[in-house]
Amino acid sequence: MELGLSEEQRAVQKTARDYAERRLAPAARARDESKAFPVAELRELAELGLLAVAVPEELGGAGAGAVAYSLAMQELARGDASVAVAVSVTNMVAELVARIGDDAQRRRHVPRLASGEAVCGAFALSEPQAGSDPAALATRAERTAGGWRLSGTKQWITSGDHAGVVVVWAMTEPGAGHKGITAFLVEGGTPGLTVARLEDKMGLRASSTAQLVLDDVAVGDDAVLGGVGGGFRLAMMALDGGRVGIASQAVGIARGALEAAIRYAGERVQFGVPIIKHQAVGNMLADAATWLDAATLLTLRAADLKERELPFGEAAAMAKLFATERAGLVCDLALQVHGGNGYTTDYPVERACRDVRVTRIYEGTSEIQRIVIARSLLARAAREGR
Repeated sequence: MELGLSEEQRAVQKTARDYAERRLAPAARARDESKAFPVAELRELAELGLLAVAVPEELGGAGAGAVAYSLAMQELARGDASVAVAVSVTNMVAELVARIGDDAQRRRHVPRLASGEAVCGAFALSEPQAGSDPAALATRAERTAGGWRLSGTKQWITSGDHAGVVVVWAMTEPGAGHKGITAFLVEGGTPGLTVARLEDKMGLRASSTAQLVLDDVAVGDDAVLGGVGGGFRLAMMALDGGRVGIASQAVGIARGALEAAIRYAGERVQFGVPIIKHQAVGNMLADAATWLDAATLLTLRAADLKERELPFGEAAAMAKLFATERAGLVCDLALQVHGGNGYTTDYPVERACRDVRVTRIYEGTSEIQRIVIARSLLARAAREGR
């Protein structure tokens, strides 16, 4: 078993870490307070090759693979999770189009995402009444003489108000369930595509979350991604990869919180000694570090399976479930170590606790991950005759 990183993976990790420490972390609090969407930062990250880490170089990506992408996400989230989530979705959209799109779609959209020209990508699957159940989509796509007309409302769309490329899922055959879902590539600014509202969120406040309305949005046949009726398969495939990204994000947020707690515990003196020397505090930090290492290994295992094009859905679900839930505990312990100071905005652990909470919800809730894992266990037992 090879647990080491390649030179390329270490280079991507270092690039992301250096940028996060130099540009993201110092202004993270200000972005959080102002809800300033990181357009400039995303374009700088594009110059560093971090908006399409696993996308082939011939399409403008870094071609560095899923493990390098996971490492980059961890470092960016450690600096500012709001920026990291916009990077995560952009990578997910770029990779999906690069893998599934036809030649024209790949040439048109992927370089724009990788270079920052499109600013970012968006993944428009969820709806007000269709979150964990894609078969309940109410958005409709009707055939026209020149292509398709899309109508409906999409909810919880990360970067939806800034995205130059939006993947929209719609029902092309109502009543057909999963088989009636089709994915479409819609460019930002297309007539009829509007932002109805932006959510006022608990965390990730510099990352916009939009409700998008599609009012007779006209697209051509060349906007269909992966074939008519093939949208559900694409969504599940993209979400598997997206779960690796969110697990990585959770690990990064928690790592930043733990590092802050260790620093604070080494400086804060009570009863004549730094509080890290008190057993109760030391035990909390030891537990947090152990959980974080386990989460990191699960996440990198899923990324490695994906990179080697082996089945990784179960591993991705396990990584997301464990990493996000343990990251929440790590951030909570980090705040506890800070005492009353941790509950104020003067210290970054307060923001980490707010930012990490949503990782247990998006890209499939913890409850959905448990369903995915249980189904996978049952299927494997059936195959093995157990």
